[in-house]
Amino acid sequence: MDPLTPFVAIAGGLLIGSAAGLFLLLTGRIAGVSGMTAIATRIGSGGTPRSQAAAFLIGLPLGTALVALFVRQPEVAVTSSVPLLIIAGLLVGFGTRLGNGCTSGHGVCGIARLSPRSLAATAIFMASAAATVFLARHVIGG
Repeated sequence: MDPLTPFVAIAGGLLIGSAAGLFLLLTGRIAGVSGMTAIATRIGSGGTPRSQAAAFLIGLPLGTALVALFVRQPEVAVTSSVPLLIIAGLLVGFGTRLGNGCTSGHGVCGIARLSPRSLAATAIFMASAAATVFLARHVIGG
């Protein structure tokens, strides 16, 4: 497969930013995936209608499929064990609930709005991710 070009990366970033901005302008709501998931599954509540949250979530894999079909299909190699992936997923889910948002809500939308809470949350989860990778690869030996 050809390496990812800067043009494709910039285009992807522009699409994500445009989609988040349009969602905010058209609905007045933040395009946070964890919040949309909570609303769609009735774990949480918010100002977004459940059907709109579900449509948002359905659009994520559909958009991915369109990119894979028309642009390129990524090579995915899972190198971790299934139990480790399950634990990691649960920890990420816990962290998004604890931090009232995820990378899309805080990292994309919140930083763009210069939200102090989102700036702090993004700094914390990025530092936590860097520390986790360092520990897993250099201390524990992964």
